[in-house]
Amino acid sequence: MLDKVAAVTDVASIMNEIGRNAKSAARALSTASTDAKNRALQAMADAILASKDKILAANAEDLKGIEGKGLLPSFIDRLTLTEKSIAGMAEALREIAAFKDPVGEVITAWDRPNGLQIERVRTPLGVIGVIYESRPNVTADAGALCLKAGNAVILRGGSDSAHSSQAIHACLVEGLKAAGLPEHAIQIVPTTDRAAVGAMLSGLDGAIDVIVPRGGKSLVARVQNEARVPVFAHLEASAISMSMPRRISHGGKDRRQRQDAPHRRLRRCRNAADR
Repeated sequence: MLDKVAAVTDVASIMNEIGRNAKSAARALSTASTDAKNRALQAMADAILASKDKILAANAEDLKGIEGKGLLPSFIDRLTLTEKSIAGMAEALREIAAFKDPVGEVITAWDRPNGLQIERVRTPLGVIGVIYESRPNVTADAGALCLKAGNAVILRGGSDSAHSSQAIHACLVEGLKAAGLPEHAIQIVPTTDRAAVGAMLSGLDGAIDVIVPRGGKSLVARVQNEARVPVFAHLEASAISMSMPRRISHGGKDRRQRQDAPHRRLRRCRNAADR
């Protein structure tokens, strides 16, 4: 069952704690080995398949909760999970495990006339906040992609899919533990209170480095209008940029950062940051 948070002040306290935990986890993930991340992703896939019945039961509870609301069939279809879609989630995690690890990759390098060597290297962003609507599978996709790129993530899904997302998230945490990675590397907001969204958009006292909205135009517009941290978004959809190139002057102290343009689909993030 979801944790129920009654007061806005409690939401603020919980969200700030989530932010602190994410920041701590991000430091550990920034140096995590490719093998550890891949083992976590494979363990997550195994956990999702093993927890199929629990996930379907949670999804049934979500579907029961929207009965009589007059929602469009397309919305109900996006919310509904089946044995086939759960198997697809697990397979997607294994595909992400097979992606090349972008962390530490040298994108380009050149020499200055004075002999200084300069490289552009991909590094993790830090902590990513992902706000999405009622597509439970985004919980697995977003969590896995962020992990692969060495980023901690705070997930806030739609209230209509809350039980499903919680059940999927439990499998992701199981995978993190199995690989010896910090369980706070992938966190999900434990309340449907909308104040939690506002807290994320405020940046959680500097804990969140970037926000990614995944949903319709109204959600994206709210995030763009209210966020106090950088946003990766466009009108139709958004995705997680896996890493951020950083020019590093070897032997010097100057660093210049550039955020990469987001791509249209989460599954295309293996090519993120190539532009």
